Amino acid sequence: MPLMPKRVKYRKHHRGKNRGIATRGTALISGEYGLKALANGRITSTQIESVRVAVSRKLSAGGKLWIKIFPHKSFTHKPLETRMGKGKGDVAGWVAMIHRGKILFELSGIPEDYAKSIFRLAAYKLPVRTKFIIRGHAA
Repeated sequence: MPLMPKRVKYRKHHRGKNRGIATRGTALISGEYGLKALANGRITSTQIESVRVAVSRKLSAGGKLWIKIFPHKSFTHKPLETRMGKGKGDVAGWVAMIHRGKILFELSGIPEDYAKSIFRLAAYKLPVRTKFIIRGHAA
């Protein structure tokens, strides 16, 4: 079951613009280390889930992961070989709209070099450029 909002009564959204810099969620709150977005983009619920699975496998013994993003926005898809018109397509999935500067994931309870290697693995699974940050250091 992918991540998606609990209530989805009006679930078809416009694509919209994704410009600007994040104003909230730009500082580490829960963990010692974080993965920060360096570009605007859309991260799907399956991409978030693949990062969660990869990180939890590496964390097996200790450490805690916080996921600081949630896919609130739906995207639709019309079936293949369908003529134009006949309304908007069915909901195909859910995305989180990401602005640059937003903290995507946080980690704590592990050494710095190990956290860096875990977040490098996570960054490979994401469609936006990211940066490893540490609490208390200038970002």
